[in-house]
This record gives sequence, structure tokens and C-alpha cells, in this order.
Amino acid sequence: YKMAGDSKFPDVDSDGSEKSEEMEIVVNVGGVRQVFYGDNLNQYPGTRLAELVSCLSGGYDSIFSLCDDYDPGKREFYFDRDPDAFKCIIDVYYFGEIHMKKGICPICFKNEMEFWKVDLKFLDECCKAHLSEKKEELEEIARRVQLILDDLGVDASESRWKRCQKCIWKFLEKPESSYPARVIAVLSFLFILISSVVMCVGTIPDLQVVDAEGNRMEHPTLDSIETACIGWFTMEYVLRLISSPNKLHFALSFMNIVDVLAILPFYVSLTLTHLGAKLMELSNVQQAVQALRIMRIARIFKLARHSSGLQTLTYALKRSFKELGLLLMYLAVGIFVFSALGYTMEQSHPETLFKSIPQSFWWAIITMTTVGYGDIYPKTTLGKLNAAISFLCGVIAIALPIHPIINNFVRYYNKQRVLETAAKHELELMELNSAEGKAAGSRSELEDLSREGKDDPFYSSRIKVSHSDTFIHLLSEEKNYRTRLQSCK
Repeated sequence: YKMAGDSKFPDVDSDGSEKSEEMEIVVNVGGVRQVFYGDNLNQYPGTRLAELVSCLSGGYDSIFSLCDDYDPGKREFYFDRDPDAFKCIIDVYYFGEIHMKKGICPICFKNEMEFWKVDLKFLDECCKAHLSEKKEELEEIARRVQLILDDLGVDASESRWKRCQKCIWKFLEKPESSYPARVIAVLSFLFILISSVVMCVGTIPDLQVVDAEGNRMEHPTLDSIETACIGWFTMEYVLRLISSPNKLHFALSFMNIVDVLAILPFYVSLTLTHLGAKLMELSNVQQAVQALRIMRIARIFKLARHSSGLQTLTYALKRSFKELGLLLMYLAVGIFVFSALGYTMEQSHPETLFKSIPQSFWWAIITMTTVGYGDIYPKTTLGKLNAAISFLCGVIAIALPIHPIINNFVRYYNKQRVLETAAKHELELMELNSAEGKAAGSRSELEDLSREGKDDPFYSSRIKVSHSDTFIHLLSEEKNYRTRLQSCK
């Protein structure tokens, strides 16, 4: 064999007499040998395998810039890469597209494609969707890690007002940040329950009082409790609005709109009660106040802020719009068909309850959903047969999309748990790497810190900040994500 300084190998003519199209190349990837021919590889000249065809005439420097090792006698190139991913990637030379096998991490597969210099456009659409989903998961993990690091870190350059805003925001929005924050979250949850119970109990006639004009109204005690709850909701919303980092996004958020709808009716009805009587008739004011009081039911949706189950259900319904649309379409077709048949079949009976097809829609709805109030029912034999077929079809139509909706719920719930665990593991790895990297240069500094902070209640948080700050920049670099996050699932 020639040494590294030689520019040519004895098994290849210097004038290139052996045509690259007829050249046979052996590639050994992780112990898996594969034979290629130049005419196949040259179809995609920009790839790493295609560059192997022309690298032999360039000497060792050219060869080892493309592979890990080379055997000139066997003309065999060695690569220390994933053989399973390589088996998928070489499909591009034979079929013009790549399919990712099940069990391979999409992010790792993308890195393998970048190493072999194969463009992502050759990846099949279904595999691209899987890759996009995994990217979104990593971005979500990075976002959660960044939020935790922001909570731990303290920027000395920020003003006192900014630090106060962050403190209030963590106190109200992140119950897991401290014990007082958890207490506030529990109190907010209790106020929502108390307010909802008071709203329901206030409609009991025995607990109502009669005013001077003979109209029934809520008991003053219940009214005082509701006022206290509204005061809590108002204070909570104002503090969260003041401390929010992005006030426009905060105001347009769905849950914050629900908070406004839960608070606003109280103040509007209060304004109408004290000032509306001078501008309009008293009866109109009372009707408006009654209508606004009905809007108080919106406060029950505030529970979703404190319940991960309700949030998961909301997301599952959003992801199940297609299934829900199919359900409504099935029911709409069935309602129209069976109501028309029921109306036609019941016309022969003198005491028919089916007066028109639009009126029969109501009968079809309560029959197909198996509610069956009994206010409208068929009296003829054909009508009863039509009713039996309608509720059987209704059961089938409702049962068909239920399974996909449940799957979406379970998938999203499990995904959130995995993401939460992965974020914690990332923080542990970042702290471990930081500790190893700083062990040589900062051991004396940590010893001094430990001596000074033995009695310091914030000692542990300071250690975490010192471990984490170095690795914040990793979150914006995708190539540095090669941690246990990318283990194949």
C-alpha cells in the first residue's frame, strides 16, 4: 500500500481508464457490506456515495474526508454510522424515494440523511409528517426547558419593576414554582367552585327574598359571597394582566376571554341597576340584568385553567373536528331521511302527531340520539318500523367516530406526560454536563459558595442557575439535541 502522501492508488489507472460507470464500490456501514456500481451512484452526484466514485484518484486526503477508513485491496469504504438508517437511505439510488422504517428516531434519521448528503425532498410525505411531529415535540421540550431556566435565572440588568412583574407572573401562573403559588392556585379553584355553587343555590325559591315591589331576588348573604368571589376574580385578572410579558397575547387568549366573560356581567348588571333605571323602564332593566346573570355560567370554564384533564379534552376535540364533522353529517342525513319517512307513513293515522316534516326533525333527533322524550311517537306499524331502524342507525352513527376521539385524547395526554418527563431529563443532563465541564476550573468557587451558603435558603436554586445558564444556547441549536431525547421509541 502507498503512504498518505501518495496521490494515486495502484488499482486505479492514472489516466482514468476504468470508467466510473463500471466501477464497483464496496461500502461497509456498521458491519453491513453493500456493493454499488458507479452508474447507480452517479444518478445523484451530490451525495456522499457518489463522491466515493471520484475520490480514489485524489489520495488518502480525499478518501478520508468522506469515510472513516478504507481498504485499498478490497476497495472497501468503512463508515461508523447507523446501518438500519443506511438501508433506508440507499433506496434513493434504486427507487428515487426514501421511506423511514418504524422504530428509527426521525431526528436521527434526518441527521443520517444530512451525513450522506441526500436531500430531504426524497423523503416520502408520510415520513416527512412524522419528522415534523418530532420536530414540534423537540421545540415544545426546548420551550419548556427555556421557561424553567427563565424561572431559575435572575438577570441583574433588569429593573426592579421587571423583576417584580416576573415574580407576580410566576406567583399567579405557575403553581409549581413555589408553595405559596400552589396555595393561591388552590384558593382560586375554591373561589370558582364557591361562586358556581352560590349561583345555583341562589335560584332556590326558599332561599330567595322578596323586595319592596314583590319581586324575588337572591338572598343578601349569597349576594355578598358572590361579590367577594367577583372581587377575587377581578384582582387576579388585573394582576395577571399587569405582570404578563405580552399583554396583547394575554388579552386575546381564549381562557382570558372566558375570565372577562365571567367578571363582566357583574359590573354591567351593577351599572344597569344603579344607573339604568334613569335611562330606561325598570322592567327592561330587570330583563337585561337577568340576561346578564345567565352569563355567569361562563365562570365554570375557569376550571380548565387548573385542570390538565379539561385542557387535554379541549385539545382532543380540536384534533377531532373531522370525526365530529362526519358524525354531524351522518346524523343530518339520517334526520332528514327518517323524519320524511315518518311523516309520510303517519299520515294515514287519524290521530297522527307528525304535523309536518320540520316538526318531525325533532322526533328524528331525539330518536337517533336514543333520548326518546315520548312527546312525539309513531302510531302505525310502518311508522314504528321506521323508528326502530332510525335509532339503530343513530347508535351506529354515534359509535363510529368515538374511537378516534378517544385515541386523540389518550395520545395527547400521554404525549404531554412524555414531554414533561423529557424536559426534566434535559435539565438533569444540562446540570450534569455543566458540573462536569466546570469541575476542574470552578471547584474552589463551588466550595466557597457552599461554605458561604450553608445556611442560605436560596443555596440550591443558586447552584441550579450556575449549572444551567451555560447551556441555554443549546436550545436554539438543533444539532446539539443529541441526548436521550433522540432515543428511538
